[in-house]
Amino acid sequence: MAVRVFCNSPQQLLAEIKGAIREGTVQTWSVDSDGDLTHSPEQWRNKAWFRPRLEPGKLLFIILSPRGIRMSKETYAVFHGRLIEMLLAHFDVKFARATATSLPSDGDKIGP
Repeated sequence: MAVRVFCNSPQQLLAEIKGAIREGTVQTWSVDSDGDLTHSPEQWRNKAWFRPRLEPGKLLFIILSPRGIRMSKETYAVFHGRLIEMLLAHFDVKFARATATSLPSDGDKIGP
């Protein structure tokens, strides 16, 4: 499923997240040329990406696997957990809640 981050200003929150990653305040995530986020420690680098999508009152992060590779449950779980962990550690006052479910949903692309 997409991680849903409920907030008053999704566009501003996304800009702040990407800015903190680029400035090095958030050290374990990177932003690629498409604007997608990936967890950057060697063990997880490029195993999945989150594609942000702005919606009224929320910021969604759709998970994507590398082309032709089926994402493991462990990768799915780690990426969702670490994204929410990063949000809580650095942006806790910028959103009301963040949610994730146990299974992929519409928009997620976890592989073949």
